[in-house]
Parts: sequence; C-alpha cells; structure tokens
Amino acid sequence: ALARAITAVENETAAARAVLQAIRDRLGHALVVGFTGAPGAGKSTLVSAYIDVLRARGQTVGVVAVDPSSPLTGGAILGDRIRMTRHSGDAGVFIRSLASRGHLGGLSRTAARVIDVFDAAGRDVVVVETVGTGQSEVEVAEIADVRVVVNAPGLGDDVQAIKAGILEIADVLVVNKADLPFAERSARQLAAMSAQRGDKPVPVLQTAASTGRGVADLADAIAAIGRRKRPDPRARTRRLLQALALDALRRRILGLPDSTIDALADDLLSGAVDTETALSRMMTLLQDNPHP
Repeated sequence: ALARAITAVENETAAARAVLQAIRDRLGHALVVGFTGAPGAGKSTLVSAYIDVLRARGQTVGVVAVDPSSPLTGGAILGDRIRMTRHSGDAGVFIRSLASRGHLGGLSRTAARVIDVFDAAGRDVVVVETVGTGQSEVEVAEIADVRVVVNAPGLGDDVQAIKAGILEIADVLVVNKADLPFAERSARQLAAMSAQRGDKPVPVLQTAASTGRGVADLADAIAAIGRRKRPDPRARTRRLLQALALDALRRRILGLPDSTIDALADDLLSGAVDTETALSRMMTLLQDNPHP
C-alpha cells in the first residue's frame, strides 16, 4: 500500500489527489533528516549506517534517495538503493529511489509529497539523500528538519572549506571516511568556518561509515537537534508549490517560437536593448502566450 501511494504521488496519477487528501491530517510526526554534500563523500554508505543505528534503537525509517537523471534520456541509475540492499528484508525500513528528472537543486519535484506519505504511514524518521551536486544543493534546507552536510577528507584546500552554499545550511557537518588521511585537518577547517558564522557554531563530527565509527554520535546529534525543532510539513508544501511554478514557467518559455527568442537575442547582442529590457519583453511574451 505504501509503495502504491508513493507511486501515485511521484507520477502524479489520478489517484494522487485522493492519497494527499487522505493523509493531510496525519502529517507532522516524522523527523525529516536531509543528507547532502559533494559527490564521493560516501553519503549513501553513511545513510545505511545511520539506518542501522535507528533500527537498533527501535525506530522505523523511510528513505527518499534522489538520483540524477540523464539530460538526454531522462533515465536514472538509482544506485543509492543498490548501496542499501542489505536493508531490503527489514519491514521497518522502506527505501524509495526517485529520479531528479532534471531538477538541478538536488531534489525531485515530488520528493516533498513522497516525504508526506512516509510521514503519514507512521515512519519515525524520514531520511532524504540528495543527488550530490555540490555547492548549489541547498533545497534540502526547505524540507528537512535537520540538515547533515557530508564531506570527505582532503577534497579541497582552505578556500574550499570556507565556501558558502551547502555548508551554510548545515545543522551538522560530517567528515566521513575519517579513517583516511587529512580527516582531522578537514574537521578543523570546517570547525573554523563554522566558528566564523555569526550564529551558534555547527557541530563537526567525524565518521567512518564503512566500520560504523562515529555514526551513533551522529544519530545522537541529529536526535538532539530534532527535539529542538518542530516538524513543519508546511515547508515541504511551500517547496512543492515553488517547484511546480518554476516547472510551469520553464515549459512556457520552451514553448515560445525559436524565431521570437532569436529576435530578442539579436537585439540584446547588438546592444539595441539591455538585459533588463530584454527580460521585460520576455515576461510580456509569456503573458501574451499563456499556454505553450
């Protein structure tokens, strides 16, 4: 039943509306934990180890693992589920891989609705693992109650460590693969960056997901932050509405005739108009052509 409900809302079938109406009074109980970070940091392995800790503590888990889609075929490898196959026989764990379908911010458009289904189904914790697109991957901040940014040791120098972007959305910073060289140095760099922020410094933890080292401490830190925060399903709905509006706008822009866009581009290239004027004309074109 859970699989069918998720399929309905993910694919926006005719049954999706009935599902969403049925679950609306059952939301706001699950703790939503977002795992994000650059590719190669070991997020999937860390999530799998985190699930082990949660299950040992008697908590049920839903996982939304978002994989990147091909810009050419639209297909996705959905490899995160492969890394978590050892949980497949556990009724207390439900893993759903979603394709990003070209969405650049790290989350599938319907991920928020899938989280709602997990929440209504009574899962204690819903883990969201994003596609790992690097610094731009900040959308998880909109839908997760606790945000975990995972880093690998030695992936960057001092400048890289103090960059903005996803590091600034973190509730917990993790240096995974802590059994490798430079882990201590990376942790110190992240701690220094966190201390430079004007608000309360973010905890920096070291884990080795392959052995389970430090994962229980991470689970404790997540739980402590979760107790201070109240789950907010409204934030997930807000994110969905924004994504739907952006998708609709994108379809309308792509539906405009190439000749119309080329004429506007020629004016911009020749200097006949500036960028603000070109943008204003583009918005006028969209108003005059409400349907692609």
